Formats: sequence, C-alpha cells, structure tokens
Amino acid sequence: MTDRSPRAPLAPADTIAGLAKGLAVLESFDTERQRLNATLAAQRTGLTRAAARRHLLTLAHLGYLESDGSWFWLAPKVLRFSGAYMASARLPRVVLPELHRLAARTGLSFSCAVRDGDFVVIVARSAVRESGDRLLAHGVHLGSRLPAHATSTGRVLLAALPEAELRQWLANADLQRLTAHTAHAPAALTALLDTVREQDHCLAIEEHELGVQALAVPLRDMQGHVLAALNVVTATQRLTPRQMRQELLPLLQEAARALRPLV
Repeated sequence: MTDRSPRAPLAPADTIAGLAKGLAVLESFDTERQRLNATLAAQRTGLTRAAARRHLLTLAHLGYLESDGSWFWLAPKVLRFSGAYMASARLPRVVLPELHRLAARTGLSFSCAVRDGDFVVIVARSAVRESGDRLLAHGVHLGSRLPAHATSTGRVLLAALPEAELRQWLANADLQRLTAHTAHAPAALTALLDTVREQDHCLAIEEHELGVQALAVPLRDMQGHVLAALNVVTATQRLTPRQMRQELLPLLQEAARALRPLV
C-alpha cells in the first residue's frame, strides 16, 4: 500500500522541471501565508521573481489559484487532489470504520496520520464534539499538516525510522518551539523518541497546542512495517495522563491489532 523505500534519483531526461516548480509554488501556500505575491512566492520557492510570477499566473489561469491582480490565494479546485486521494487510497477507507467505533465508544476524537517530511498529515478522522468543550483545533480536518516533532503521531512515526534516516532528519528538521512545553532541542527529542520506541506509544501534552493532549500508537502491517499512527485527542482538563494510558491506550492498541491484517 505504501512505498517505504527511498526514492531513487530521477534522470534529468525524465524530469519535467516546470511541473516541479509549479507544484513548489502551490506548496508555498500555508497557514502562515494564505496569500502570496510574486516576490513572496519567489522567496519561498527559490525561483526568480519573474518565474514565480509566470507560475502564479498559469496556476490562476488553470483555476488552482484566485487573484486580485497582485496577490494570489488557493482556489477550491486544489481540493480535487485531496478528494481523489481520499476516494482512491485504501488506508483511509480501511481505518475510518475503526475510528468511528472508537469515537462512538468514548465520545472522543480519533485520527490516523502518515508522515510527509517534517509534518504528519491527517488522512482519516472521526471528529466528536466533546461535551462541554470546544471542538479541539488539533487535527481539525482531513489533510491537516502538523509538525512531526511536536505531535504524538509524528513521534510514533519518527521513532519507527531507521537510525541513519532519523539522524539525517534531525540534522535538517526545523524544530520550532510551538508552546512552552515543546521539546525542540535535537538531544531532548532524540531521548523522547527512544522512550517512544521502547514503550511503543507516545503521549504528548500541550506540545503542539495549549490545553490539548494526544496519545498515539503505531499502525503496522503484517510484515511489521509502520504505515501510519492512530491517535486520540482530548483536552488536558478532561483526562489525566494516567487515565489516558489506562483507559485509552488499550483501545488504541486493540484497534491497531485489529487493523493490522487489513492494511
């Protein structure tokens, strides 16, 4: 289902540079910069301003961006990519019924995430509004990209990497301090990942968002490869860390075991 092998180098003759640059421009839009002009797009992609402008105009002409003439922002058409993935990918379809079952049993929100570079991406989610609480912002929608180093799912997936690959990731990753509780020093994160690997789960408390805690376990296939991470998210005021481990960890582990022959 998932290609776990490193990508082989692509021969120049097989590379469409314009396509790669256009996708880089699309990916330069994020929560920090919802609107870009040619100058900002050039800074974010490493393109010249003239090249960035041509890509922005082309993407707007194709309907993937909207513009007022100077500034550009993502258009709804870009959702065709995520919609096609959700409709065709096997992993979200397999795990979603289990996430719904867990949510119905506990009244909490459960998700499945995969790693994409420095981030984890929510590919399946069963959202439940907790009684008396706001709907938690953490992983609020499908496709949410969350920093791997500061999330329970991200740490589970990082802990599963081969040692050499993890060292390389740590050397290049942008370990931002998102809250006062975020472990952002490479040495501290390495120690935490060692613990995650030993315990085979991760509890992250207020590291990505204040007032939010999340518990995650790895989702493995029958060969033992970690494909994704399952997690549950709740407010820190609702459950203690001990309750999270005693009451919710067994449920996540049971779900991961049940899904293993299916993924």
